[in-house]
Amino acid sequence: MTTLNTIAPPTKRGKLVSTEHVNELVGNYKKERWLENSKKIGKNDSMSTWFGLDELQAFLEMAREHHADGIKMYYGVYPSVFPENPQLESRQTIVLVATKEKQTSAGMVNKEIYLNKDGKTGILAFNFGNICPPFCTDPTGPHYPPYEMDHSPIGLSITEENGKIIIT
Repeated sequence: MTTLNTIAPPTKRGKLVSTEHVNELVGNYKKERWLENSKKIGKNDSMSTWFGLDELQAFLEMAREHHADGIKMYYGVYPSVFPENPQLESRQTIVLVATKEKQTSAGMVNKEIYLNKDGKTGILAFNFGNICPPFCTDPTGPHYPPYEMDHSPIGLSITEENGKIIIT
C-alpha cells in the first residue's frame, strides 16, 4: 500500500540559492546518476537543458493567460529512435508543464492545464531546449571525454542579500 506524504509543502516554493548549493546538487547528480545513465545509453547523457528567455517568457505568458499558477518540471527522455533529431535519441531533457493548484479529496494538488486546439485536447507544455551534450557551447565542458566527470563548479550564482540581487 502506498502512503501519501502528509507533510504540507512550504507556502513559498523556490528561492535563490548559493553557488555551493548548485555545485553540490550538480556534483551529486554527476556521481549518482549521470555516469550510469551515460554508460547505459552508450554516449554521454545530457547534463542540462537551456531555454532562451524570450521563449520562456512567451510560454509563461501563455500559461498565465490560461490561469496557470505554477509550472511543473518533469524529467524526460527522448525516444531511442527519434527521426526528428537523432542527436537527442535516448538523452534526458526537461519538460515544463503549466499547472493550476486545486483542492481535491487528497488535499491540494497541482493539476496540469489542458487546452483545446483544432478540436483536440492537449497539455500546455514546453520542451526542446538545447540539451548539453550534444549542444554545448563549452568544448571543455562535462561531455569530453566520454563518461569522464568534470568536478569543476558550474559557474555564477545569483543570490539575494538585504533585498538586493547579487551575482557572483
